[in-house]
Amino acid sequence: MRMNLLCIGKTDRREISEMIDYYRSRLPKHWNFELTEIPDVKNAKNLTPDLLKKEEARLLLNAIDSTDITVLLDEKGKQVTSREFGAKIERWMNSSVKKINFIIGGAYGFDETVYQKCNEKMSLSKMTFTHQMIRLFFVEQLYRAGQILQGKPYHNE
Repeated sequence: MRMNLLCIGKTDRREISEMIDYYRSRLPKHWNFELTEIPDVKNAKNLTPDLLKKEEARLLLNAIDSTDITVLLDEKGKQVTSREFGAKIERWMNSSVKKINFIIGGAYGFDETVYQKCNEKMSLSKMTFTHQMIRLFFVEQLYRAGQILQGKPYHNE
């Protein structure tokens, strides 16, 4: 199985990148995790939020195959516990899913076309975080899910 965290823009804070790399290096190798950063839309400042979302949608959807599972990391999504997230990953692995894309949108969220193509929406919190911080939080939760699935003591309840 392959997992891909698909993001608009790049992580420009060295400290955050280092922490993301720390957790990435500890993920189960058989997850074949990738972090794909789609370059910011050119001349974004000259676009309305709706036009920007449409252009970001075009770029995101071009990076996804129709057979992939697509999960939007979205404030409107369902919140799950770390254990529930681990169980969800385990179900995907057991059902022979080839690739899962977890998507972090741009500053204005997602265009409707992206919502229509997704398999599900998941929220990491009701709070608002920067897109760079969400990358770190998500990769840490992937690591935590891996530890839970391996029965290791990283996760305490």
